[in-house]
Amino acid sequence: MFRHTLPRLLPLLTAALLSAALPAQAQRVVRIVVPFGTGAVQDTIARAINNELGQALGASVIVENRAGAGGSVGSSYVAKSAPDGNTLVLAAASHHIVGHLYKKLDYDPLKDFVGVGYIGNSGYAIVANAALGAGNTREFIAAVKARPGATNYASAGNGSATHLGMASFVAMAGLDMQHIPMKSTGDAVNEVLAGRVQAVTSSLIGVMGYKDDPRVKFIAYTGKQRSRFLPELPTAAESGLPGYSFDSWIGLLAPAALPRAERDRLNAALQKTLADPAVQERLARLGVESATMAPDAFQQLLRADWENAGAIVKASGAKVE
Repeated sequence: MFRHTLPRLLPLLTAALLSAALPAQAQRVVRIVVPFGTGAVQDTIARAINNELGQALGASVIVENRAGAGGSVGSSYVAKSAPDGNTLVLAAASHHIVGHLYKKLDYDPLKDFVGVGYIGNSGYAIVANAALGAGNTREFIAAVKARPGATNYASAGNGSATHLGMASFVAMAGLDMQHIPMKSTGDAVNEVLAGRVQAVTSSLIGVMGYKDDPRVKFIAYTGKQRSRFLPELPTAAESGLPGYSFDSWIGLLAPAALPRAERDRLNAALQKTLADPAVQERLARLGVESATMAPDAFQQLLRADWENAGAIVKASGAKVE
């Protein structure tokens, strides 16, 4: 019996053995480039979604930090990468801000990118050292005006959202304050805690842990409406500076030549990721109001934000030499 069956089985056995000996096909690797250092807000957001996004894509999604020059180093790298969907940048408001602040970028923040997927929106809190004696927007403006040129504010660096958020507030309120650029939001907050700097505009994740710290006072929220994560904190507009608002979109961008089919596939995977309750909870802890958006709608948002960023930079008078 076996003499007759064995010849028919040999080809099947040989194929199975060869298949087992061959290495498995390499899994696709997608990189999310964060244009700021490890531990920065955008870095934390990227790491809050990368595992689930990888599962949705059937790929390995890794986070890669490429910091420098207000985020332009990492963004430049992605702009020049192959448009195959394997290299993305986790971008926010600062992506367009640097395009209006830095005059010699080797890429165009709007034209060299396409929106892959919207992640959500995040506002900022204006926080002051308690020694300034201000507890709200009106008191903050009055305290700074009483000491012209003697107060300052820190930021995560020239061209960062924390820089422009406060610079536009200072310009709109007619204040005389000096900008002290630091390397990160954490460094900027520490300067305020130590009393070496009087104020900072920080994403909620950067300051929520200090809400009850006697060394600082939460002055206002910068968004158009109060944050659902800190509802007791009034907006700057409602508490002393009408018309002021500053917040940030957060999303994934790819090189502009990315094929539409790949863009749609990435967007669908991101939407699936954002529907995961565990991801929603992580983003909420970071102060991100997560939401999904179709690719074309996200692209419209990016075009509008590019124009808005230009207006904010112009109104703030901020410059990067």
